Amino acid sequence: MAAGGYGRYRAVIFAAMFVGYTLYYFNRKTFSFVMPAVMAEVPLGKDELGLITSSQSAAYAISKFVSGVLSDQMSARWLFSSGLLMVGLVNVVFSWSSTVTAFAGLWFLNGLAQGLGWPPCGKILRKWFEPSQFGTWWAILSTSMNLAGGLGPIVAALVSLNYDWRMTLSFSGFICVVVSFVCLVLIKNEPSDVGLPNIEQGAKKGKKGSSSENSTLTELLLSPYLWLLSTGYLVVFGVKTCCTDWGQLFLIQERGQSMLVGSSYMSALEIGGLVGSIAAGYLSDRAVARVGLSSYGNPRHALLLSMMAGMCVSMFLFRVTVTGDSPKVSALHFFLPLPVSPFADLPFSSPGRLVSTPELRTRALRRLLDTQALLVFCLFFLTVGGFLAGLPFSTIAKHYSWATAFWVAEITCTGSTVAFFLLRNIRTKMGRIPRKAD
Repeated sequence: MAAGGYGRYRAVIFAAMFVGYTLYYFNRKTFSFVMPAVMAEVPLGKDELGLITSSQSAAYAISKFVSGVLSDQMSARWLFSSGLLMVGLVNVVFSWSSTVTAFAGLWFLNGLAQGLGWPPCGKILRKWFEPSQFGTWWAILSTSMNLAGGLGPIVAALVSLNYDWRMTLSFSGFICVVVSFVCLVLIKNEPSDVGLPNIEQGAKKGKKGSSSENSTLTELLLSPYLWLLSTGYLVVFGVKTCCTDWGQLFLIQERGQSMLVGSSYMSALEIGGLVGSIAAGYLSDRAVARVGLSSYGNPRHALLLSMMAGMCVSMFLFRVTVTGDSPKVSALHFFLPLPVSPFADLPFSSPGRLVSTPELRTRALRRLLDTQALLVFCLFFLTVGGFLAGLPFSTIAKHYSWATAFWVAEITCTGSTVAFFLLRNIRTKMGRIPRKAD
């Protein structure tokens, strides 16, 4: 009976979060989806476009910090649903606007609301699923972004045949408002909210008082591996954002392709990401289960390197092979954007079981707060990458060309891949180094 109860609630809660975050992401990218149509009505240069997209990324970075703290202090379902409601309302108001100032200001508010979506998802998943299942379900949930990114351009293109871009934004915003209330009803923070026993996070194997538990937050933040991981977040997400935000303009303005081809390109990118995300979550969990974790290197590194190399190759093919004579974007131009799942659990693990002894409970709580702080630290780098993919990237395109801007992104991605390969066996156990050699 209990197992059936868990299964039923897990299915409903996961479905609500999946649909909700699909709408989060769709309404985060609606401006990118309708950008050519907006430019046809409102005169916008590359600088103005970059300002609008970067304003959202800057707000997203700020919001990630705030929501990372709020998710530990308040109800996750209220935080998730409130953010979705705000996103919907902002998009509706955006559809009424016509100036660069209004666009940038409202998209900044959209970014603030967007940051309230993902941290509650991680918290709820950890409450409802076993640690051994977390990577797989996290990867599946992350495909909601790929689904929204894959269907979004096609939906926007079809709507534009009969309506304008304003209708696209207002309709998608209205759906967000409605679904936000549905999510508030269906999502439950933890099993105890519905009368089921909470799932205990397995205690870490190892000696008590390990170096990571005794480390201060400052020592954790100074760990070289954390900076390597965060830089990887910045580069991968920055390059992916360059492709999703500006790829269709590159195809339309410099390669002479139609708007339909530009939309198909964005869909192809996200479809590749969807497949890669599911595969990465499954393969990374299998790699960890088979090899286990150690203080140096990580079984997920091989997967990370292969996907980063795939991004470099596909970006090169996209930049040099697509021309005005190309009949369509071929399968070679499917990107495999590195999903969150391979990065997600590399340096962090679930906090130990909160036992009844006050001292141990205090230690576990401190460890939980340190883990949240490190996650927010990495997510901050991720959003910085998104910011750099906005105004700085469009400025390069303004003074040179879109092709040059994509070449810069390609070189950056390649350099990061080489650096990660050279440092693949770096010490991954963060915090204070024990006196005794490992």
